[in-house]
Amino acid sequence: MSQRIIYLDGNYVREEEAKISVFDHGVLYGDGVFEGIRVYNGRVFKCEEHINRLYNAAKAIMLEIPMSKEEMTEVLLETCRRNQIKDGYVRLVVTRGKGDLGLNPVSCKVASVFCIAGSITLYPDEMYIKGMPIITAVQRRNKATIVDPQIKSLNYLNNILAKIEANRAGVPEALMLNHDGVVAECTGDNIFIVKDNVIYTPPIYIGILDGITRNTVIELAKELGYEVKESEFTLFNVYSADECFLTGTAAEAIPVTNVDGRIIGNGEAGPVTTRLLEAFKAYANNNGRDIY
Repeated sequence: MSQRIIYLDGNYVREEEAKISVFDHGVLYGDGVFEGIRVYNGRVFKCEEHINRLYNAAKAIMLEIPMSKEEMTEVLLETCRRNQIKDGYVRLVVTRGKGDLGLNPVSCKVASVFCIAGSITLYPDEMYIKGMPIITAVQRRNKATIVDPQIKSLNYLNNILAKIEANRAGVPEALMLNHDGVVAECTGDNIFIVKDNVIYTPPIYIGILDGITRNTVIELAKELGYEVKESEFTLFNVYSADECFLTGTAAEAIPVTNVDGRIIGNGEAGPVTTRLLEAFKAYANNNGRDIY
């Protein structure tokens, strides 16, 4: 396999040469933002939406990105070209940049930008048929009034602590509630449930990431004739759902068939989930920004 090429602050360098300062506030304080982006069939999926979300998150934390959206898009595309990516995953990262040991971001004169393009490890194929088990984490989702989960920041400790709970329970994912005990999202995916052929997903305002795959699935579901409601629900509604599935850049749309030991539906991927996954794959493989 050829050496991976990384974009770093204006240069394309080999992986072992891609280094940032230990004084970078992205390292010292998790001060920065990022995007995880999929490539299907030689196209960047939802390229504009990902770029816009990156810049919106940077604006929210008053982080000035030292290039335009158009220039950032070209960085993304060129990194894919140099790594000959046809189907894969791209990570775009903007850190506050090199500063000092103090917390004050004023010491960081210019933000650092890097882009990694490579492959992605998906869940096993059988999980898309049999579904996955998950648990509910004790760790609560960050409150939107403190660190808004819509900011896709480099500080993911909230999610990581919940992921540790999943690891200890021997399951791939953990469901997180907000401080009111309302279902929010999983550590890396948005959640949907199906009841009586109606699809439900938590609204953004309760404290979740405004997922790009989530929004795509909502659009596709409506086009297929399903009623979709963005409304609050509790664990009771998850346990008693006919189907449950997660959406995310890596996961796409994957069924959940066991939550906290409760079997969801018949214990396999339900018809709504299966139909939406098929629709998503067809859409993703035929839409996006051409790389080549």
